[in-house]
Amino acid sequence: MTDGRFDYLTTGDVRAATTAVRGLSDEQRRDMAKALLTHVREEERPLWWAARATALAVAAVGCLPSAAQVAQLLGRRAVSLRAAHADSVVAVARQRGVTWLADLAHRLAAKLPRTDPDDGWEFVAGLLTAERAAPPTGDTFVTGWVRQLGWLPERWRGVGLPERLAIDPFLDALLPRLFEIDGIGVTMAFDDLRTRERMALPRALAELAGSGRLDRTVLLDGCLSRLLRDDRPASLRAFVALHDLLAPTPDEVVDRAAGYLRLLADAPTPVATMAQKALRQADGVEVEEVLDASRAVLARPDKALVKAQLSWLDQLARRLPDRAAGIAEVLTVALDHPAAGVRDRAGALTARHGHAPAPAVVTVVGDDLPPPPAPLPAPPPITDPDELAEEVGALLDGQLRALPLDRVLDGLVRLAGTDRPALNRALVPVLDRHRHILYDHQWDPCCLCDLLGGVLRTAADPTRAEDRRGRWHALMAAVGPTPEPDHRPSAPTRVPALHRLLRARLAEVGSRVGQPGYPELLATPTSATGTVDPVALYERIARLGADGPWRWDLTQALLRLPPGADAPLAAKAAALRSPAGDRLATWLRDGGLPRPVPEVLTVSRRERRKPAARWSADWEYDRLPERRRQVRLTPPEGYHDRWGLLTVPPSPVGTHQGDRAVLWASVLPWHPGVVAAHALPEVASAADQDVRDATAVLPMLAESGGEGGPALDLALAYGLGARHEADRIATLDALLLRAAAGTLDAPAVGGHLGAVIADGGVLPTRAVAPLRDAAAAGAPLSTWRLLAAALPALLAAPTAPRGTPDLLTLAAETAARTGVRIEVPGLAEVAGRGGSSRLVREARRLAEALDR
Repeated sequence: MTDGRFDYLTTGDVRAATTAVRGLSDEQRRDMAKALLTHVREEERPLWWAARATALAVAAVGCLPSAAQVAQLLGRRAVSLRAAHADSVVAVARQRGVTWLADLAHRLAAKLPRTDPDDGWEFVAGLLTAERAAPPTGDTFVTGWVRQLGWLPERWRGVGLPERLAIDPFLDALLPRLFEIDGIGVTMAFDDLRTRERMALPRALAELAGSGRLDRTVLLDGCLSRLLRDDRPASLRAFVALHDLLAPTPDEVVDRAAGYLRLLADAPTPVATMAQKALRQADGVEVEEVLDASRAVLARPDKALVKAQLSWLDQLARRLPDRAAGIAEVLTVALDHPAAGVRDRAGALTARHGHAPAPAVVTVVGDDLPPPPAPLPAPPPITDPDELAEEVGALLDGQLRALPLDRVLDGLVRLAGTDRPALNRALVPVLDRHRHILYDHQWDPCCLCDLLGGVLRTAADPTRAEDRRGRWHALMAAVGPTPEPDHRPSAPTRVPALHRLLRARLAEVGSRVGQPGYPELLATPTSATGTVDPVALYERIARLGADGPWRWDLTQALLRLPPGADAPLAAKAAALRSPAGDRLATWLRDGGLPRPVPEVLTVSRRERRKPAARWSADWEYDRLPERRRQVRLTPPEGYHDRWGLLTVPPSPVGTHQGDRAVLWASVLPWHPGVVAAHALPEVASAADQDVRDATAVLPMLAESGGEGGPALDLALAYGLGARHEADRIATLDALLLRAAAGTLDAPAVGGHLGAVIADGGVLPTRAVAPLRDAAAAGAPLSTWRLLAAALPALLAAPTAPRGTPDLLTLAAETAARTGVRIEVPGLAEVAGRGGSSRLVREARRLAEALDR
C-alpha cells in the first residue's frame, strides 16, 4: 500500500512537491527520505515521466542526503527525465542549500541511455547551466548535445545556429570531443530546420571559425585526425563537409601533406577524393611522396578517383619532363585496373611519356580450380535424449535444413522405442519454449511448423497422436502424380510432389513413432549431401528382420541411392526374404529412377483474380513479371510416375510453388536436374521479383554428382541475376562447384542467361559481379564460354540492355586471358558501327582480343 503523503507524486503536482520538502528539519528530512524510497518501490504506477518525473526529482533533491542517492533514484529504468524541468529542482536545491547539484548532474549524465541520450539530456544540462559547472565529456552526453543542436526550440526561432552555438556554454569544452567519438558524424549531419540548409553544424562551425570565435587550426586538425582514424562512410561525411567549408589554403595543405597523402591512398572514396583535390591545389608537396601515394591510388577500384589521379600524374609529367620516365612507370600500375576505360587511358599516358609495354604473348589457358572436396560423412546418430533436445532447439531456432531434420527424426524413432520417459523429460521443455512457432501458417501451403510440432509432441507423449491421425493419413495419401488441389481462390497453389513426399515422411513418423521392432529410420543419410550408401541400407534392412518397413521411409531411402543397377547387392537383398529386402532388390535391378524428358518453355503470368468484394483488388498482379522461362518435365514413355516426382507441369507466373527448395535437394540427391525443375519458380523469383534467399538450394544441387540438365542451367542463369547479393553469391558457389567438377555446361547457362536478359527477366548489371568473381576465382575459361553464349541475344536486341558493355568488357578480358577463340554472332556488326558509344567501344575491344 502506497504512502498517502506522496499523493502529489501520483498526480505530478510539482508545486505540492516543492511545498512538501520546504522547511524540513533534519529528522523530518531523514524520515521523508526513507518513506520516499519505500513509496517508489511500491508505487502502483511505476512509470515516472513529464510532471511526475519532475515532482519525483524535486522530492528527491529536497530530502535525500547525497547526489549518489538522488542519482540512483532518478536513474532507475522506470524514470524518464525527457520532459522533466530542472528549474523546479534548482529552486529546491537553492532553498535547501545543497552543494552537490553539479555532482548530481554528472552522475545523471553517466546514466543517460546510449541509444537515446535525449531522455534526460536537457534536464542534466539545466542543472549544469544553473551551477555554471563544466559539462561532462562522455560520449553519450556529447552526442546528446549535438542532437539538441539539431532541434529548434521556441526560444531560438529567430536565431541562426551559428549565433546559438557562439553563446553555448558547452561549446569550448565539448568541441574537441566531436573529432574523437566514433559514429558521431551521423548525428552531426543534420539540416537546419530554419533555413533548410544541409550540413548545418559544419556550416556553423566554419562560420564561427571565420569570425574568430573558434580556432580554425583546431577545426582543420580535428577534421584530419578524425578522417585518418577512419569510421563508417556515413559518419565521415560531416567532417568532409566541414573540411571543404574551411577551404584550407595551399600552405595549410602542405603543412599537413603527410595526412592528406595517407587519406588519398587508404581512405574511403569521398575522403580520398577530398584529399586528392586539396593536394592538387598545393604545389609544395614533394613529387616523390605523390608518386608513392599514387601507386596505391591507381590500384583502387574507384574509376573516378583513378582517372583523376591519372590526369594529375599526366600534368606532373608535362610540367617536370625530367621526371616523366619515373611517372610513366607509376602509371603502369593502372594497366591492370578492372575498368577497361581506365586501362585504355593509362596505356595512352604511359606511351606518351616514354614507357614501352612488353609485347603481349597469347597462351591458351583453362580453368584453374581445386577439385571439389569429397562429401563429408553424415554425423553419427543421436542416441541421447539431452543431445536430441539440443538438436531440436537448434533446428527450431534457425532455418529448417534437411540433414539436421533427418537426424532429429531418426533420433526420435530410436529413443521413443527405448526410453520414452527420458525423451519426454528432455524434449517437452524445448517444445514449450518454441510453441509460438509450432503452428500452421495458413497462408503457406508448404508450412511444416505444425506438422513437425505434432510429430515431436507425439514422440514425447503418445496421447497427443489421436487428434492428428486423420491429417497424417491424408498427407500420406496425397503423394502421387496429381497436383494437390488448393481450395483457396485468393491464392492458387501447387504443392510440389517433392514436398508432398517430405510431408508424408513426417506424417508417417508421427503416426508410427514408438512402435516396437523399428530400431532406426532406413532413409537417414550416410553422407552430408543427403545420399544413402546402398550397403548401409542393406544392413539396416537386415537388422529390421522380417517386419514390414514403413512405406515412405523405405521409399525415401531408395530415392537416396545412387542411380544404376547393382545385381550382386540386389541378389543379397532378395536373399533376406523380407518385404523391405524385396523392394530393395527390385530397385537395384531396375537401376532407380529414369531420366525425365525436359522441355524449356516460356510461361505467362497468371490471370488477374476477380475481386471477392468491391474494396478488394489483386494488388500483386501488376508487379508480376509478364513471362518467365521454365522447364517442363515428363517421365519417359512407358514409365509410370507413381509419386509424381518426374512430372513437373508449367505453372503460370504468380502461382505459388512453395519455398522449401533447400529441403527438396535431399529428397532426390542424385537428381539435381529434377529438383531444379521443381524449384525453378522459386529461384527465378530471386531475379524477376527480388525475392530474398531463393537460391540457397543451388550449391546443394551443385554438390550432387548427378546430371543437372537444362533445369539446373536455367536456374543458374536466373541466380546470376538475383536482386540480393547473398543469392548471387550462392549462385557463384554453385557455378564454381560445377566447373571444378567438370559438370558445368557453360554455353548452356550462357544461352539461358542471354535469353532471360533479352526477355527482361534478368538485369545484366547484376550478373557482372558474380561472373567477374568467377573468373578471378580460377574459372576464366568457363566464364568466357558462358559470356560467348550469352552475348548474341543481347547484341541482337534493338536496344542493348543496360549493362551489356560491362559484359563485353569482361568477355574481352577473359578471352584475352584464356587465349581461346570463340565466335560471337552479331559482334562484328556492333563493332563495325560508327560512333564512340561505350557499347561500340567494348565490342571493338572484344573483337580485337579475338583477332590476336
